[in-house]
Amino acid sequence: MDTMQDDGATSGESHARTAASTPTRGRDRATWDRDVVAGILDATPVCHLSYVDDRAGGPITIPTSFARMGDDVVFHSSSGAHVAALARDPDRDGGPGQVSVCLTVTLVDGWVLARSGMHHSMNYRAVVVRGTARLVPDEADRRAALAAVLDAVWPKRSEHCRPPDARELAATSVFRLPLDVVSAKVRAEGAVDDPADIDGPWWAGVVPVRTVVDEPVPNADLAPGITLPRGS
Repeated sequence: MDTMQDDGATSGESHARTAASTPTRGRDRATWDRDVVAGILDATPVCHLSYVDDRAGGPITIPTSFARMGDDVVFHSSSGAHVAALARDPDRDGGPGQVSVCLTVTLVDGWVLARSGMHHSMNYRAVVVRGTARLVPDEADRRAALAAVLDAVWPKRSEHCRPPDARELAATSVFRLPLDVVSAKVRAEGAVDDPADIDGPWWAGVVPVRTVVDEPVPNADLAPGITLPRGS
């Protein structure tokens, strides 16, 4: 049984810092702190997943939903998707059941407007995870991972909707990616201009950016009296 970890982070202050997990630029903004990495991953259910499929013309990056479960991230795809087909290919990525991926998460906190066009930037929190994503074969573990993805979108949503049936589960591939090669980068500061531009006539500063969850809009065919539990 490929037992999934629970949703608590493994004890320890930092993830391992390796050459593969050290950015080549902006190293002063990089961190391997477990709490920072977990906080960024837990703040959004959306990631971008990258992998190479030569049969599809080369590199592919797709937006998809995911969740953190302890020191793993989990995501899913249709069993007919490119990434699932790669994982079934016995001649790639070390054998069937696994595929090499890069998973990234970015949260934009502000647009940084500098006096110089070349010094414009953004305040952000980002995580990059590289490694081997493995198919989760055990049904109970797959269901737990799918529930975690639902709950990342809306708290406790998996408790308030129909679980996948056998046909749906068979049509879905579930992957587990360990947080072994991982780092975060954070920028949280104002504009950094050249000294010669400081007295110029141009505005400089930060425009904050927030993601707001608005009031739920019920489906037109929803039966009267059914409400959306907040799940807190």
